[in-house]
Amino acid sequence: MSRLTDNLDSIADQLRLNLSALDAAREKTLPLCREVIRHCGRAIRAVHRQEFDQAKELLESARNLLNEAKQVVAAYTELSHAGFIRDAQKEFAEGSITLALVTGKQIPHPDELGIDSAAYLNGMGEAVGELRRYLLDNMRKGDLSRGEELLRAMDDIYNILVTMDFPDTLTGGLRRTTDMVRGVLERTRSDLTLVLRQQDLENRLEKFGGNLQQKGD
Repeated sequence: MSRLTDNLDSIADQLRLNLSALDAAREKTLPLCREVIRHCGRAIRAVHRQEFDQAKELLESARNLLNEAKQVVAAYTELSHAGFIRDAQKEFAEGSITLALVTGKQIPHPDELGIDSAAYLNGMGEAVGELRRYLLDNMRKGDLSRGEELLRAMDDIYNILVTMDFPDTLTGGLRRTTDMVRGVLERTRSDLTLVLRQQDLENRLEKFGGNLQQKGD
């Protein structure tokens, strides 16, 4: 071996140790993140069933798992912003924001959730899709009591997302999420407007029919 590379074996040994530790941390974190995503998915389904206490418990479990995952990768900057960590954070943001808005509470702050800006913004965008689903379910039941309130919340979220004009490498593909939100918002506004006009027309016809009956009597 050349004298110029006689330290190469020791360097390689250290690199193997570093990568082995990194791989072990990754293997420990991946199942935690998968569990976070599963808990958040179940929480969102609970929200749509209006089982809000169960949704809150599931999200609290997801928070604990996410904190555990963050502790595992704390010493490894390579993993701290890995895709699987960010995906878990995004799902946690989506579930937490959806639950808050559906139950009439303010949107939780990213510091309160303990997640980074990109994951929070994308989770907030995904929550708009869940709000549309919640609104449509209520509309099918004839409940329009919170339609306009939730539509305004969706609109407010979109108006924030379009101001985040930063490279996708920083925002985790936020442009794509924002485009999705715009389409969801337009369709929801159209659906809600149509149903509200139909309801108004039915009320007018009912009132007109009542007036005719009174005159006939």
